[in-house]
Amino acid sequence: MQSTKKTVDEILPDLPRREQVLVKRLRYLVLECLPFATEKLVYGVPFYSQNRLICFIWPPSISWGKKKESALEKGVTLGFCQGNLMANEDGILLAENRKQVYCIYFKTLKEVDDEKIKALLYEADMIDGTFRKKK
Repeated sequence: MQSTKKTVDEILPDLPRREQVLVKRLRYLVLECLPFATEKLVYGVPFYSQNRLICFIWPPSISWGKKKESALEKGVTLGFCQGNLMANEDGILLAENRKQVYCIYFKTLKEVDDEKIKALLYEADMIDGTFRKKK
């Protein structure tokens, strides 16, 4: 994995305003729900980890590899690195032909349901705890 020397605070002003608002809101929720997670830019976007990678926030204007128009259409991605282990009873997380990482997309701030996102983040944190190294 690549890492840049920039911080999340440094990349935010470069994002389109619509994405900036969503990333800030999702980041606030992630930091609130995962207070012990480490925030680090990987591939130019914020990833959060503790024992393993837990989740990431990917604005569509930051591309990795070939820029895909579909990413711009979907919106800002909140991805869960162990999404395949999550209950996902309401089907809110999308696998999209991936085996492990599941995502949810947001185009507007109104689509962000704080309570649902918090529940997903707490569940992801509990799953991450199962990977804690035994001493």
